[in-house]
Amino acid sequence: MIGGPPNAVLEIITPAMPARRDPELTRARILRAARNEFMRHGYSGARIERISRAGRSSDRMIYYYFGSKEALYIEVLESVYVELGAAEAALALDLADPEAALVRLVEFTWGYYVAHPEFVALLANENLLRGKHITKSVKVKQLSRPVLDILERILAVGMERGVFRADLDVRNVYLTMAALGYFYLSNRYTLSSFLGIDLLQPEARRRWLAEVTRVVRAAVRA
Repeated sequence: MIGGPPNAVLEIITPAMPARRDPELTRARILRAARNEFMRHGYSGARIERISRAGRSSDRMIYYYFGSKEALYIEVLESVYVELGAAEAALALDLADPEAALVRLVEFTWGYYVAHPEFVALLANENLLRGKHITKSVKVKQLSRPVLDILERILAVGMERGVFRADLDVRNVYLTMAALGYFYLSNRYTLSSFLGIDLLQPEARRRWLAEVTRVVRAAVRA
């Protein structure tokens, strides 16, 4: 063989094919990066260039997939509501003991807020904006509210058996349950300073869950 030893094998090297883009993976990466950015900096302070860097994408791709910063932010808000609804729908509660089921729902709600600080932060920021963006979401308006259906069934069984008050309003009970957990976490830094205790410490969180449970049970008991 010319230019090589007689028994050499001719090696044909073909250029590597470029990896095919996966639009869903790209969108998912951008959404994860955007969630962190909006959680840390709020809507006004969030920057598209930081999202594109964290999401291993580009500003151009963000606008291609989402159209605008506001549309991206709204989709982030929608995603946290969808995830919460899915977690609520997956709850398996035994309505044979309505008081125990209610306690379990309180524990779930508190645990979800603790495990998902991005949910609390994003909602706190959107409330500072007076719901300016969330009201534009058709998807959020159409989402079911599994927790309200679950709570309504628990209260109905409890009222029928006489263990709960007969005049309970499901929305009021839900607001009591959610507000006690949300306020604690959304204001944890200022409250920790004011009260002289780290409210994020496991023991402090455990004591507060016990208090929320006591308050909710006392509010509904006949």
